[in-house]
Amino acid sequence: MKQLTRRDFLKATGAAVVAAAFGVYEFIPGTKSVAKQAVKATKATAAHYKLTSDVDAANIRQVITADSRTSRTIMWQSSYDEAEAVVEYRLKDAEDTLTVSATDTQFSDGSGQTYIHSAAISGLTPGTDYEYRVGYADKRSSWLPLKTADGTDFKALIFPDSQSADYSVWRNTAMPAWERNQDARFFINIGDLVDNGQADYQWNAWFDACEDMIRRIPVVPLDGNHEMYDLDWQMHMPLSYTHLFELPKNGLPDYPNQFYSFNWGDIHFTVLDTQFTELKDFEPNLLEDEVAWFKEDMEKTKAPWKIVLMHKDVLQYSFNPETRPTAREEGFSDEGKIFMPLFDRYGVDVVLSGHLHTYRNRGRIRNFKRDETGTLYLLTGVAGDVRYPSLWKRHSLDIYVPPQPETDNYMTMEATANSVRFRCFLPDGTLLDTAEIRK
Repeated sequence: MKQLTRRDFLKATGAAVVAAAFGVYEFIPGTKSVAKQAVKATKATAAHYKLTSDVDAANIRQVITADSRTSRTIMWQSSYDEAEAVVEYRLKDAEDTLTVSATDTQFSDGSGQTYIHSAAISGLTPGTDYEYRVGYADKRSSWLPLKTADGTDFKALIFPDSQSADYSVWRNTAMPAWERNQDARFFINIGDLVDNGQADYQWNAWFDACEDMIRRIPVVPLDGNHEMYDLDWQMHMPLSYTHLFELPKNGLPDYPNQFYSFNWGDIHFTVLDTQFTELKDFEPNLLEDEVAWFKEDMEKTKAPWKIVLMHKDVLQYSFNPETRPTAREEGFSDEGKIFMPLFDRYGVDVVLSGHLHTYRNRGRIRNFKRDETGTLYLLTGVAGDVRYPSLWKRHSLDIYVPPQPETDNYMTMEATANSVRFRCFLPDGTLLDTAEIRK
């Protein structure tokens, strides 16, 4: 694809459009002032742009930032180099827009080549409706909504492992959930987003299935063990995952986009990377370094609520002898033995996990025992077509197990200043379980 130069673009569209595309002045929302190195454009100017296609702007997505009251990350992909990629944004229905430059990174993880674009929007006003669009040269996407966080009350969607052979199952779980919960402010995917982390067609299928949602609200992703597989099903650094999601930089620089934290309302969310075993030959100090980071993250936060998101679960389950006769004692996983004492020490309120493809409500646990002063532990279930029907026996700490064999599910989280309530649903909206904690 031939890239337009500034001079070519000027000849084709006129100086006014060049200003909008390349950045000369910036309109500051809420004021009438302009500043160097930004853009002021109008709806009339927008009429000169051509609409992007999937070749120009695929997998458009919002990604969580450390503070979503004032910032948002916008990402997308293209089939060709777009050296002058930009994101434009504005107050909803306003004429004046602001433009920020986006990265243009060529990326291949072994099964295909793509160009990844990312732009950080900052200086936003809390609790405000914006619109954004992406593009380059004389092309722009349609305008899409962006709403900043504010206050203590909000709803979020939670999706368990979505890895699939056929991502229509992920679509048929995620999209009805989104349609019923248009007031959700972000969504969490608890890891194992795809079945093979190096397969670009699976990533494209995953993004395509949740397109309507991920363009409108930010995603909170976790890496799972399946993000670590290469095309030969051998362990591999999660390069596709860490390139496709530009996440908060408050983790450690040696582990970019692997673990991080963010705030929304009164809740501090800490996202862990539990792939210590898979990555032992690549990152031998991952566990030690992450534990040290986790302690620092907990000590820094002043938020009244703390929620931890982790892919691998804290409990170890025995196999159901009717489906797998192999003997295994119930107890606690390696991840549970490492992190549960830390969750106790720092007063973590809720832990959400995945990996086992079953929903389980364990209630509140402290010191490895049932204790109503302890942390609420919820195993989130499955949102793709990789199911383990009736594989696991009931754990002695489970207080709710869905009817077996179970199918896909999703969850909602509704937060206020004094409570956090979780509900688990089947894709058709049938309520399975409710768990709530209050302060």
